[in-house]
Amino acid sequence: MAKSNPFQFLQDVRTEAGKVTWPSRRETLITTGLVLAMVVVSSLFFLFADTVIRFGLGLILGAR
Repeated sequence: MAKSNPFQFLQDVRTEAGKVTWPSRRETLITTGLVLAMVVVSSLFFLFADTVIRFGLGLILGAR
């Protein structure tokens, strides 16, 4: 295993970080909005599914 130079490593990290394409503010806001919308949709779906399953089990077990 070759020995590594910490200074060379840091220089390589800076070089690679410079190659990163960062999203614009608009892209970040759109993506954040889509994630929040999907969280709301998923929450409503699981709320509905839980209610249906609870109702069905209540009918089957007679614990309604």
